[in-house]
Amino acid sequence: MFTRMESAGTTDLHFCLDPASGLRAIIAIHSTHLGPAIGGCRFLPYANELDAVEDALRLAKGMSYKAALAGLPHGGGKSVIIYPEHEFDRHKLMKAFGKFIEALNGRYITAMDSGTLTTDMDAIACSTRWVSCTSQSGDPSPYTAIGVIEGIKAAVHYRYGKQDLEGLRVAIQGLGHVGMAVAAHLAMEGVHLTVTDIDASLVQTAIKEYSAHPVTPDAIYDVDADIFCPCGLGAILNDATLPRLKAPVIAGSANNQLAEERHGIALAERGILYVPDYVINSGGLIYVALTHANEEASVIRHKVMQINPTLQRIFQQAEDAKMAPFLLANQMAEQIFTSSKDQPNLGRDTYENGL
Repeated sequence: MFTRMESAGTTDLHFCLDPASGLRAIIAIHSTHLGPAIGGCRFLPYANELDAVEDALRLAKGMSYKAALAGLPHGGGKSVIIYPEHEFDRHKLMKAFGKFIEALNGRYITAMDSGTLTTDMDAIACSTRWVSCTSQSGDPSPYTAIGVIEGIKAAVHYRYGKQDLEGLRVAIQGLGHVGMAVAAHLAMEGVHLTVTDIDASLVQTAIKEYSAHPVTPDAIYDVDADIFCPCGLGAILNDATLPRLKAPVIAGSANNQLAEERHGIALAERGILYVPDYVINSGGLIYVALTHANEEASVIRHKVMQINPTLQRIFQQAEDAKMAPFLLANQMAEQIFTSSKDQPNLGRDTYENGL
Protein backbone atom coordinates (compact mmCIF):
# COMPACT_ATOMS: atom_id res chain seq x y z
CA MET A 1 0.00 0.00 0.00
CA PHE A 2 2.83 2.43 0.83
CA THR A 3 4.46 1.66 -2.53
CA ARG A 4 1.24 2.54 -4.34
CA MET A 5 0.88 5.74 -2.30
CA GLU A 6 4.43 6.72 -3.16
CA SER A 7 3.91 6.12 -6.88
CA ALA A 8 0.76 8.28 -6.77
CA GLY A 9 2.52 10.97 -4.73
CA THR A 10 -0.14 10.71 -2.02
CA THR A 11 0.73 11.89 1.49
CA ASP A 12 -2.29 10.62 3.46
CA LEU A 13 -4.63 7.66 3.17
CA HIS A 14 -7.35 7.47 5.82
CA PHE A 15 -9.65 4.50 6.38
CA CYS A 16 -12.99 5.28 8.02
CA LEU A 17 -15.09 2.56 9.67
CA ASP A 18 -18.34 3.01 11.59
CA PRO A 19 -20.13 -0.35 12.00
CA ALA A 20 -23.21 1.27 13.54
CA SER A 21 -24.03 3.15 10.32
CA GLY A 22 -22.43 0.75 7.84
CA LEU A 23 -19.81 3.32 6.86
CA ARG A 24 -16.69 2.08 5.11
CA ALA A 25 -14.81 4.92 3.46
CA ILE A 26 -11.39 6.02 2.27
CA ILE A 27 -10.03 9.57 2.18
CA ALA A 28 -6.94 10.18 0.04
CA ILE A 29 -4.97 13.41 0.36
CA HIS A 30 -2.51 13.89 -2.48
CA SER A 31 -1.09 17.28 -1.58
CA THR A 32 -1.57 20.22 0.77
CA HIS A 33 1.35 22.30 -0.55
CA LEU A 34 -0.97 25.01 -1.89
CA GLY A 35 -3.56 24.74 0.87
CA PRO A 36 -6.19 22.32 2.20
CA ALA A 37 -6.94 19.34 -0.03
CA ILE A 38 -10.28 19.59 -1.81
CA GLY A 39 -12.24 17.03 -3.80
CA GLY A 40 -15.58 15.30 -4.03
CA CYS A 41 -16.99 12.25 -2.27
CA ARG A 42 -18.03 9.22 -4.32
CA PHE A 43 -20.64 6.75 -3.07
CA LEU A 44 -20.44 3.65 -5.24
CA PRO A 45 -20.71 -0.16 -4.98
CA TYR A 46 -17.04 -1.01 -5.49
CA ALA A 47 -16.24 -4.63 -6.34
CA ASN A 48 -13.67 -4.73 -3.55
CA GLU A 49 -11.77 -2.50 -1.14
CA LEU A 50 -8.65 -2.30 -3.30
CA ASP A 51 -10.68 -0.87 -6.19
CA ALA A 52 -12.01 1.80 -3.83
CA VAL A 53 -8.50 2.67 -2.64
CA GLU A 54 -7.21 2.86 -6.21
CA ASP A 55 -10.07 5.15 -7.21
CA ALA A 56 -9.36 7.48 -4.28
CA LEU A 57 -5.61 7.62 -4.99
CA ARG A 58 -6.04 8.26 -8.71
CA LEU A 59 -8.72 10.91 -8.30
CA ALA A 60 -6.94 12.75 -5.47
CA LYS A 61 -3.88 13.15 -7.69
CA GLY A 62 -6.04 14.51 -10.48
CA MET A 63 -7.54 17.06 -8.12
CA SER A 64 -4.08 18.43 -7.27
CA TYR A 65 -3.40 19.03 -10.96
CA LYS A 66 -6.84 20.56 -11.45
CA ALA A 67 -6.52 22.93 -8.48
CA ALA A 68 -3.00 23.99 -9.48
CA LEU A 69 -3.88 25.00 -13.04
CA ALA A 70 -7.11 26.63 -11.87
CA GLY A 71 -5.01 28.89 -9.65
CA LEU A 72 -6.74 27.77 -6.46
CA PRO A 73 -5.12 27.75 -2.99
CA HIS A 74 -5.83 24.04 -2.57
CA GLY A 75 -4.25 20.65 -2.95
CA GLY A 76 -5.99 17.56 -4.19
CA GLY A 77 -8.05 15.11 -2.19
CA LYS A 78 -10.81 12.60 -2.78
CA SER A 79 -13.05 10.40 -0.69
CA VAL A 80 -14.91 7.25 -1.61
CA ILE A 81 -17.64 5.55 0.40
CA ILE A 82 -18.26 1.90 -0.37
CA TYR A 83 -22.00 1.41 -0.86
CA PRO A 84 -23.26 -0.92 1.91
CA GLU A 85 -24.47 -4.37 0.88
CA HIS A 86 -27.21 -4.36 3.52
CA GLU A 87 -30.00 -1.95 4.44
CA PHE A 88 -28.74 1.30 5.96
CA ASP A 89 -29.77 4.78 7.05
CA ARG A 90 -28.21 7.13 4.49
CA HIS A 91 -28.41 10.24 6.67
CA LYS A 92 -26.81 8.43 9.60
CA LEU A 93 -24.02 7.08 7.39
CA MET A 94 -23.19 10.50 5.91
CA LYS A 95 -23.32 12.15 9.31
CA ALA A 96 -20.84 9.55 10.59
CA PHE A 97 -18.57 10.26 7.63
CA GLY A 98 -18.64 13.95 8.47
CA LYS A 99 -17.11 13.16 11.86
CA PHE A 100 -14.10 11.59 10.16
CA ILE A 101 -13.69 14.66 7.95
CA GLU A 102 -13.92 16.89 11.02
CA ALA A 103 -11.17 14.86 12.70
CA LEU A 104 -8.80 15.88 9.88
CA ASN A 105 -9.06 19.44 11.18
CA GLY A 106 -9.47 21.16 7.82
CA ARG A 107 -6.88 19.21 5.83
CA TYR A 108 -9.63 17.96 3.51
CA ILE A 109 -12.78 19.66 2.18
CA THR A 110 -15.38 17.39 0.59
CA ALA A 111 -18.13 18.00 -1.97
CA MET A 112 -20.58 16.18 -4.25
CA ASP A 113 -19.37 13.58 -6.73
CA SER A 114 -20.63 10.41 -8.40
CA GLY A 115 -23.33 8.82 -6.29
CA THR A 116 -23.68 11.63 -3.75
CA LEU A 117 -26.41 14.25 -3.48
CA THR A 118 -26.92 17.70 -2.02
CA THR A 119 -28.83 16.06 0.84
CA ASP A 120 -25.76 13.91 1.57
CA MET A 121 -23.64 17.04 1.86
CA ASP A 122 -26.27 18.49 4.22
CA ALA A 123 -25.95 15.38 6.40
CA ILE A 124 -22.14 15.62 6.38
CA ALA A 125 -22.48 19.29 7.33
CA CYS A 126 -24.20 18.19 10.55
CA SER A 127 -20.78 16.97 11.70
CA THR A 128 -18.27 19.28 10.00
CA ARG A 129 -17.94 22.64 8.29
CA TRP A 130 -15.38 21.24 5.84
CA VAL A 131 -17.97 20.51 3.16
CA SER A 132 -19.40 22.26 0.09
CA CYS A 133 -22.31 21.59 -2.32
CA THR A 134 -24.88 21.75 0.47
CA SER A 135 -28.42 23.01 -0.12
CA GLN A 136 -27.14 26.43 0.81
CA SER A 137 -24.16 26.47 -1.57
CA GLY A 138 -25.75 24.65 -4.52
CA ASP A 139 -24.82 22.40 -7.44
CA PRO A 140 -21.45 22.97 -9.20
CA SER A 141 -22.56 21.34 -12.48
CA PRO A 142 -23.62 24.58 -14.25
CA TYR A 143 -20.18 26.05 -13.61
CA THR A 144 -18.48 22.91 -14.89
CA ALA A 145 -20.51 23.29 -18.08
CA ILE A 146 -19.59 26.97 -18.45
CA GLY A 147 -15.93 26.02 -18.14
CA VAL A 148 -16.31 23.30 -20.76
CA ILE A 149 -17.84 25.80 -23.19
CA GLU A 150 -14.93 28.19 -22.59
CA GLY A 151 -12.51 25.32 -23.16
CA ILE A 152 -14.24 24.37 -26.40
CA LYS A 153 -14.03 27.98 -27.56
CA ALA A 154 -10.29 28.03 -26.80
CA ALA A 155 -9.77 24.81 -28.75
CA VAL A 156 -11.86 26.04 -31.69
CA HIS A 157 -9.91 29.29 -31.85
CA TYR A 158 -6.59 27.43 -31.78
CA ARG A 159 -7.49 24.63 -34.20
CA TYR A 160 -9.95 26.30 -36.59
CA GLY A 161 -9.15 30.01 -36.15
CA LYS A 162 -12.83 30.71 -35.39
CA GLN A 163 -14.07 33.19 -32.81
CA ASP A 164 -17.51 31.56 -32.54
CA LEU A 165 -18.99 28.05 -32.57
CA GLU A 166 -21.83 28.54 -35.06
CA GLY A 167 -22.17 25.75 -37.60
CA LEU A 168 -19.74 23.36 -35.91
CA ARG A 169 -20.63 19.70 -35.39
CA VAL A 170 -20.20 18.40 -31.85
CA ALA A 171 -20.70 14.80 -30.68
CA ILE A 172 -21.60 14.66 -26.98
CA GLN A 173 -21.10 11.42 -25.06
CA GLY A 174 -23.15 11.51 -21.85
CA LEU A 175 -26.13 13.72 -21.00
CA GLY A 176 -25.96 13.92 -17.23
CA HIS A 177 -26.08 17.21 -15.33
CA VAL A 178 -22.98 18.58 -17.07
CA GLY A 179 -23.46 17.00 -20.49
CA MET A 180 -27.02 18.28 -20.85
CA ALA A 181 -25.98 21.76 -19.75
CA VAL A 182 -23.16 21.70 -22.32
CA ALA A 183 -25.69 20.65 -24.97
CA ALA A 184 -27.92 23.58 -24.03
CA HIS A 185 -25.07 26.09 -24.29
CA LEU A 186 -23.87 24.68 -27.62
CA ALA A 187 -27.38 24.70 -29.09
CA MET A 188 -27.66 28.40 -28.25
CA GLU A 189 -24.36 28.95 -30.09
CA GLY A 190 -25.78 27.40 -33.27
CA VAL A 191 -23.93 24.09 -33.02
CA HIS A 192 -25.20 20.91 -34.71
CA LEU A 193 -25.39 18.23 -32.01
CA THR A 194 -25.06 14.46 -32.12
CA VAL A 195 -25.70 12.88 -28.72
CA THR A 196 -25.76 9.61 -26.88
CA ASP A 197 -26.49 8.33 -23.39
CA ILE A 198 -27.42 5.00 -21.83
CA ASP A 199 -30.56 6.73 -20.51
CA ALA A 200 -32.96 6.97 -23.47
CA SER A 201 -35.08 9.61 -21.73
CA LEU A 202 -32.12 12.01 -21.63
CA VAL A 203 -31.50 11.46 -25.32
CA GLN A 204 -35.16 12.24 -26.03
CA THR A 205 -34.84 15.48 -24.06
CA ALA A 206 -31.85 16.54 -26.16
CA ILE A 207 -33.73 15.71 -29.36
CA LYS A 208 -36.79 17.70 -28.29
CA GLU A 209 -35.03 20.69 -26.71
CA TYR A 210 -31.90 21.04 -28.87
CA SER A 211 -32.76 19.28 -32.15
CA ALA A 212 -29.95 16.81 -31.50
CA HIS A 213 -29.32 13.75 -33.65
CA PRO A 214 -29.20 10.54 -31.58
CA VAL A 215 -26.80 7.61 -31.98
CA THR A 216 -26.19 4.48 -29.92
CA PRO A 217 -23.58 4.66 -27.15
CA ASP A 218 -21.03 2.68 -29.16
CA ALA A 219 -21.63 4.57 -32.42
CA ILE A 220 -20.62 7.93 -30.92
CA TYR A 221 -16.95 7.12 -31.60
CA ASP A 222 -17.66 6.85 -35.35
CA VAL A 223 -19.44 10.20 -35.73
CA ASP A 224 -17.92 12.57 -38.28
CA ALA A 225 -17.74 15.69 -36.09
CA ASP A 226 -15.56 18.74 -35.57
CA ILE A 227 -15.42 18.09 -31.81
CA PHE A 228 -15.85 14.96 -29.73
CA CYS A 229 -17.15 15.99 -26.30
CA PRO A 230 -16.94 13.16 -23.71
CA CYS A 231 -19.09 14.04 -20.68
CA GLY A 232 -19.62 10.61 -19.14
CA LEU A 233 -17.26 7.86 -18.07
CA GLY A 234 -13.47 8.03 -17.98
CA ALA A 235 -10.90 5.92 -19.85
CA ILE A 236 -12.89 6.21 -23.08
CA LEU A 237 -9.79 7.15 -25.10
CA ASN A 238 -8.18 3.74 -25.43
CA ASP A 239 -6.84 1.15 -27.87
CA ALA A 240 -10.34 0.23 -29.06
CA THR A 241 -11.71 3.75 -29.59
CA LEU A 242 -8.73 5.76 -30.87
CA PRO A 243 -8.72 4.26 -34.41
CA ARG A 244 -12.43 5.08 -34.76
CA LEU A 245 -12.32 8.76 -33.82
CA LYS A 246 -12.85 11.23 -36.67
CA ALA A 247 -13.02 14.51 -34.74
CA PRO A 248 -9.88 16.72 -34.91
CA VAL A 249 -10.65 18.05 -31.39
CA ILE A 250 -11.52 16.22 -28.16
CA ALA A 251 -12.89 18.53 -25.46
CA GLY A 252 -15.28 17.40 -22.74
CA SER A 253 -16.05 17.26 -19.04
CA ALA A 254 -15.32 13.58 -18.30
CA ASN A 255 -12.56 12.89 -15.78
CA ASN A 256 -9.53 10.75 -16.68
CA GLN A 257 -10.46 10.47 -20.34
CA LEU A 258 -7.15 8.84 -21.31
CA ALA A 259 -7.00 5.15 -20.42
CA GLU A 260 -3.21 5.53 -20.36
CA GLU A 261 -0.78 8.36 -21.03
CA ARG A 262 0.34 6.70 -24.26
CA HIS A 263 -3.14 7.23 -25.69
CA GLY A 264 -2.71 10.99 -25.31
CA ILE A 265 0.61 10.79 -27.13
CA ALA A 266 -1.02 8.72 -29.88
CA LEU A 267 -3.71 11.39 -30.32
CA ALA A 268 -1.06 14.10 -30.66
CA GLU A 269 0.81 12.02 -33.24
CA ARG A 270 -2.42 11.80 -35.26
CA GLY A 271 -2.82 15.57 -35.10
CA ILE A 272 -5.86 15.40 -32.82
CA LEU A 273 -6.07 18.20 -30.26
CA TYR A 274 -6.90 16.61 -26.90
CA VAL A 275 -7.86 19.29 -24.38
CA PRO A 276 -6.53 18.24 -20.93
CA ASP A 277 -9.62 17.11 -19.04
CA TYR A 278 -8.63 18.45 -15.64
CA VAL A 279 -8.25 21.95 -17.10
CA ILE A 280 -11.43 22.13 -19.17
CA ASN A 281 -13.62 20.58 -16.43
CA SER A 282 -12.25 22.64 -13.54
CA GLY A 283 -15.24 25.01 -13.38
CA GLY A 284 -16.99 22.81 -10.84
CA LEU A 285 -13.97 22.73 -8.56
CA ILE A 286 -13.59 26.49 -8.86
CA TYR A 287 -17.21 26.88 -7.80
CA VAL A 288 -16.83 24.48 -4.86
CA ALA A 289 -13.64 26.13 -3.61
CA LEU A 290 -14.82 29.71 -3.95
CA THR A 291 -18.30 29.17 -2.51
CA HIS A 292 -16.66 27.50 0.49
CA ALA A 293 -14.53 30.64 0.80
CA ASN A 294 -17.72 32.79 0.61
CA GLU A 295 -16.67 34.50 -2.62
CA GLU A 296 -19.20 36.49 -4.63
CA ALA A 297 -20.81 35.05 -7.76
CA SER A 298 -19.05 37.61 -9.97
CA VAL A 299 -15.64 36.49 -8.70
CA ILE A 300 -16.52 32.83 -9.26
CA ARG A 301 -17.74 33.40 -12.82
CA HIS A 302 -14.68 35.50 -13.67
CA LYS A 303 -12.43 32.73 -12.42
CA VAL A 304 -14.26 30.07 -14.46
CA MET A 305 -13.93 32.21 -17.58
CA GLN A 306 -10.13 32.11 -17.16
CA ILE A 307 -10.21 28.48 -18.35
CA ASN A 308 -10.21 29.86 -21.90
CA PRO A 309 -6.99 31.93 -21.74
CA THR A 310 -5.30 29.28 -19.60
CA LEU A 311 -5.91 26.68 -22.31
CA GLN A 312 -4.83 29.05 -25.07
CA ARG A 313 -1.50 29.48 -23.27
CA ILE A 314 -1.15 25.72 -22.87
CA PHE A 315 -1.84 25.11 -26.57
CA GLN A 316 0.66 27.73 -27.72
CA GLN A 317 3.40 26.74 -25.29
CA ALA A 318 2.92 23.07 -26.18
CA GLU A 319 3.27 23.93 -29.86
CA ASP A 320 6.42 25.93 -29.19
CA ALA A 321 7.89 23.07 -27.13
CA LYS A 322 6.70 20.44 -29.64
CA MET A 323 4.83 18.63 -26.87
CA ALA A 324 1.35 17.20 -26.48
CA PRO A 325 -0.73 19.81 -24.60
CA PHE A 326 -1.66 17.38 -21.82
CA LEU A 327 2.02 16.67 -21.11
CA LEU A 328 2.81 20.37 -20.92
CA ALA A 329 -0.19 20.90 -18.63
CA ASN A 330 1.11 18.12 -16.37
CA GLN A 331 4.50 19.82 -16.16
CA MET A 332 2.94 23.19 -15.39
CA ALA A 333 0.77 21.76 -12.62
CA GLU A 334 3.63 19.80 -11.06
CA GLN A 335 5.82 22.89 -11.06
CA ILE A 336 3.09 24.86 -9.27
CA PHE A 337 2.33 22.43 -6.46
CA THR A 338 5.90 21.21 -5.93
CA SER A 339 7.38 24.73 -5.81
CA SER A 340 4.97 25.85 -3.08
CA LYS A 341 5.97 23.46 -0.30
CA ASP A 342 7.23 26.04 2.16
CA GLN A 343 4.21 28.27 2.70
CA PRO A 344 0.75 27.77 1.17
CA ASN A 345 -0.91 30.94 -0.13
CA LEU A 346 -4.44 31.05 1.23
CA GLY A 347 -5.09 34.69 0.34
CA ARG A 348 -7.78 36.28 -1.77
CA ASP A 349 -5.26 37.28 -4.44
CA THR A 350 -4.74 33.64 -5.37
CA TYR A 351 -8.44 33.22 -6.09
CA GLU A 352 -8.69 36.31 -8.24
CA ASN A 353 -5.49 36.15 -10.25
CA GLY A 354 -4.55 32.49 -10.61
CA LEU A 355 -2.27 31.65 -13.51
